[in-house]
This record gives sequence, structure tokens and C-alpha cells, in this order.
Amino acid sequence: MFRITIADMPSQRTLLVEGTLIGPWIAELGSTWRNAIQDIGGRKLIIDLTNVTVISHEGEGAIFDLMKQGANFSCSGVLMRHVLRELARKKPQGSPWR
Repeated sequence: MFRITIADMPSQRTLLVEGTLIGPWIAELGSTWRNAIQDIGGRKLIIDLTNVTVISHEGEGAIFDLMKQGANFSCSGVLMRHVLRELARKKPQGSPWR
């Protein structure tokens, strides 16, 4: 199972990602992020990974690519906090963590 829900607020747009970030769902996340970033009208865009239950190595790579493009993330689970922390360490030193 995989689902992305878009929650629009006056100051931000949140992509709520749920389920397993594997296989074809990896491309769906990238596509949804690219579409969502185009029309945010000055608001902040957050990718919420709190409800991701499984992430493949390729899924981690996709998150890393989104980080390099400036994506902002939030999460609360131990797994995703660890994944995001490790990926942030890989970012080039000149790139700010968002």
C-alpha cells in the first residue's frame, strides 16, 4: 500500500506519505513533489514521512535526491528519523539542511 495526501494550509503545503516506499511508488513520490512545488505560491512545502512503514534502498536514494533539490522533510518514527539523519550526512557540506 502507498498513498500521498496533499494538505494545503495558508503558510505551507504538506505531502503526507503513507505506506511502503518501494518499486513504482518511488517515481510517484518524485512526480508528486515536482507537481506540488510548481504552484505553492510562496508557501513552504514539507514531505511528511511519519507514516512510511517500509523504505527500500532505492527509496532512500529518491529521498536523498529530493534533499539535494531542496525538499524539506518531517517525520516522527525512529526508522525515518534515522534514514533522514544518515542521508543528511551524505549531503555536500555547502548544502544547507532544510
